[in-house]
Amino acid sequence: MKTYVNPKRSDWEDLCVRPRSDAPDVSSKVAEILRAVRTRGDEALREFSLRFDGAVPESLRVSRQSRDALAQQVTPELLQAAREAIANVTEFHKSQKLDERGVETVPGVTCFRRSVPINRVGIYIPGGTAPLFSTLIMLAAPALVAGVKEIALCTPGGTEGRLNPVIACVAELLGIEEIYLVGGAQAIGAMAYGTSTIRAVDKICGPGNGFVTEAKLQVASQGIAIDMPAGPSEVLVVADEGADPRFVAADLLAQAEHGADSQVVVVTTSPELLAKIQVEVGRQVGLLPRGSIAVQSLEGSFGVVLPSLEEALQFSNVYAPEHLILSVQDPDRYVEMVVNAGSVFLGYMAAEALGDYASGTNHVLPTNRGARAFSGVSVDTFVRKITFQKVTEAGLARLAPAVACMARAEGLEAHARAVLIREEVTRG
Repeated sequence: MKTYVNPKRSDWEDLCVRPRSDAPDVSSKVAEILRAVRTRGDEALREFSLRFDGAVPESLRVSRQSRDALAQQVTPELLQAAREAIANVTEFHKSQKLDERGVETVPGVTCFRRSVPINRVGIYIPGGTAPLFSTLIMLAAPALVAGVKEIALCTPGGTEGRLNPVIACVAELLGIEEIYLVGGAQAIGAMAYGTSTIRAVDKICGPGNGFVTEAKLQVASQGIAIDMPAGPSEVLVVADEGADPRFVAADLLAQAEHGADSQVVVVTTSPELLAKIQVEVGRQVGLLPRGSIAVQSLEGSFGVVLPSLEEALQFSNVYAPEHLILSVQDPDRYVEMVVNAGSVFLGYMAAEALGDYASGTNHVLPTNRGARAFSGVSVDTFVRKITFQKVTEAGLARLAPAVACMARAEGLEAHARAVLIREEVTRG
């Protein structure tokens, strides 16, 4: 990891630019894949499965019998852990269902809002080097809390053309019946446009590689809703002198092992602590099965020394991390200083991995400085907010003059007449 000591504020923006590792011509290749899926449907899906995964599943849709049989392969310990995670994530997201009270803006005019669940949601779960069954929990649990009636799950079948047993188990626990062995940009196309086997969805959620992200952006430009653009995982740790370098190093490596394009950052007031963290990173990375991946991530990562924790938080807000760990004494003191972050972990014991799996908060979060404008996945991701207004004769009379005046100022006489004609009729 590179080290920067007291960098000038004018240099902060450059430091916060994420490393890029896009393959060439991603946009044109994804457009070609989407076009093929839109025109040739299931035939294109099978063709891409053979080309990219090396195997074509016997059936694109996983049967319930096949899913149940695969789920039986999961150990009792993992089954119990998944149940606990689902319970905690569900419990936290239930708190997000709020009843909004109606408001009488003027006498006779009442406005209110209802949350209506999206009818059909598509969830994408990548395969790759680490099948992210935890992400299935993070997407499906809040969708179910929101009241989504139909969930279609797409995930690659891999070189064996079959469903991952743990994903099968988690899908069973969540009650997901529609599972399709389709991965990559072609899965996004299938959910966006529909095929003979896969019906189109109303919204697509879930992370993926650069091709999946590009596919989501392209279908979004065509009017199909997505959760958010999500790139490589990242974490920023703010550490004071009391932080344990072993803990901080472990948190950095937990994100670095996600992928070679992940980025991890530590910001501290102590050069001595940063040096100890670097030593611990070097020691611990050698213990990891995915250590070679983590090493590649570390090459694009860095540490920063700043004079105060307040400045460290200011730097973090410029960086806008997906995950922010405040590994400091009395972290509550700094909560209101956090304005740009996906999910925040408070205190020495708050390992980011807890949020990845089972604390209850969601781990599908904005990356690449998206936290400046986007929120992580929540119940709100899966509902539409519909507003209503109820108007009495007295309410109409109260608002009609202002509405007519404003409409005519905009040159929209029909708008003015729509309220004035009602007022004339009610006055007799």
